[in-house]
Amino acid sequence: MGARTDAARAAAVASRDDLAGELILLEASARAAVDIPAKMKRAPAKTAGAAAGVAFLAVGGPRRVLRGVRRVARGPEKPIPESMLPDEIEKSLRKLGTDGERIRGTLEREFAAYLDQTARKGRGRDVRSWANIVALSVFGPLARRAGIRLAEIAFSPKTAGPESFQEGLERARARWMSVGETPPAEEQPSPPPT
Repeated sequence: MGARTDAARAAAVASRDDLAGELILLEASARAAVDIPAKMKRAPAKTAGAAAGVAFLAVGGPRRVLRGVRRVARGPEKPIPESMLPDEIEKSLRKLGTDGERIRGTLEREFAAYLDQTARKGRGRDVRSWANIVALSVFGPLARRAGIRLAEIAFSPKTAGPESFQEGLERARARWMSVGETPPAEEQPSPPPT
């Protein structure tokens, strides 16, 4: 029974050492991923482009561009009409007479006719609504995918370089030593592939 206990204890210690090693590698990789100065030294254009892309998506750039394209295609918005202000409506109602029931019937008929005309015009707007829905359903996932890709590039430890990874690895090992944990004595791990 003692041999099995010793084997289990050795397996638990080995497992703990493996976990500590993985945590050190994870911490070093995370440090390299957010090491912006090293990324700027290694690939300034790529890092600046990724940061600009992330910022563009964060401030709603695709939506603004789509609105601008729509504005260019349709032309400038028309100003709000100044006719039929409340005074003019009251004057129009007085011109209809004093019979309240007759005025009510006239207003209802004309309003129904107006709604019928508007419904006919609205059918053309429905096509535009569907076009907007289709455009958003196509460009929405594309913009989301581009954002994910830009974030991967911006926060990838690969773009910081092997020096940054080694520096992060040394910091992680030093932190583990200060906590009292002894990291496993294994060979130097290789930095993430570039």
